[in-house]
Amino acid sequence: MIVDAHHHLWDLGVRDQGWITDPPMGVIRRSFSVGDLEPLAAAAGVSKTVVVQTVTEAGETPELLAVAEGSELVGAVVGWVDLTAPDVADVLAGLSGGHGGGWLRGIRHQVQGEPDPEWLCRGDVRRGLVEVGRAGLVYELLTVPGQLPAACRTVAALPDVRFVVDHCSKPPVASGELGEWAELIRSLAEYENVFCKVSGLVTEADWANWTVADLRPYFEVVLDAFGPERLMFGSDWPVCLLAAGYADVFGAVGELTGGLSEVERDAVFGGTAVGVYGL
Repeated sequence: MIVDAHHHLWDLGVRDQGWITDPPMGVIRRSFSVGDLEPLAAAAGVSKTVVVQTVTEAGETPELLAVAEGSELVGAVVGWVDLTAPDVADVLAGLSGGHGGGWLRGIRHQVQGEPDPEWLCRGDVRRGLVEVGRAGLVYELLTVPGQLPAACRTVAALPDVRFVVDHCSKPPVASGELGEWAELIRSLAEYENVFCKVSGLVTEADWANWTVADLRPYFEVVLDAFGPERLMFGSDWPVCLLAAGYADVFGAVGELTGGLSEVERDAVFGGTAVGVYGL
């Protein structure tokens, strides 16, 4: 089974997406439905996907759960809750017990937008993360490199919570630098309760002129650090459309993994996600 472990859906008629209002984002400033994704996934041989939240609004998660309930393609939902809320355990229980709640497999917050680089180390945040783990859910780390030290300390403090790094923590592909990011991502990978998505790399590159060769040094770092058994493919559709089509992203990761064994490729393109998200 081939799994796309990271994509988004949104309906601008229901809720605006304030992060795509700037002119460079124009290509994705429209609604994207699971019906739009289905032919793209089918052409790539993808049979299951994981849809991931895009806004810090409680109303979005039930909507995504309803999509999963009515879709044969979407096999898991990563939603959003306020980790710092005192009733976060009750909120998680309410989502899991509501319509489509069986598809909830993870929680994410846009940590990348938090001005405090130590946000993940806050006591109220960590209490929320503990509840995510107790609910049997994974927590997805949407971080930039400067937030990785805090991520490492938090992961170390919460060994019973499973974490998934989104977009390889957004390495500086466009500049071609590796140094600090590579050192930090290797440190995070030392914790066996952390997995990593090979996703979002094309939008960290030069949107108009990227090549697979530009992505390869970053892929090689996470491959060496996590091993294929803790890596998973994600398209980051439709955000990827800023730099590449769905087939282009799928093909790029296929080329990056070309030197792996069949078993290792199967892990990256499905096996890891099946285990992490219970697909």
